[in-house]
Amino acid sequence: MTIKSSKELVNNALKEIKTITSDEAAKLFKENNCNLIDIRDIRELEREGKVKDSLHIPRGMLEFWMDPSSPYYKEGKVDSSKEIVLFCAAGFRSALATKTLQDMGFKNVSHIDGGFGSIKKSDFEII
Repeated sequence: MTIKSSKELVNNALKEIKTITSDEAAKLFKENNCNLIDIRDIRELEREGKVKDSLHIPRGMLEFWMDPSSPYYKEGKVDSSKEIVLFCAAGFRSALATKTLQDMGFKNVSHIDGGFGSIKKSDFEII
């Protein structure tokens, strides 16, 4: 049995998903055209800060909170008429999460290249 590396999984996901820059995401966010979802662990948010008015859905709960048939579904958490833009610390977890949401049937989903590291250098307000 051959185990795929996490790097291989991320690289495969990147071939199939939409990746946007932090500046593109900031424009979408300022124009109220996206759900900006931070999938980092709560401890990362407490340590590093977060984007003002972004949504937080921990990576481990993403599929469950987004699935209407799940007992953990968070109705109204995400506006389905807007693009779903995910980010993590560096862009690896969010690439995998974006691929998962696509696999679940979400069409208008992307992730931010470089994650929170890139976001901190852009026009987002960090609190």
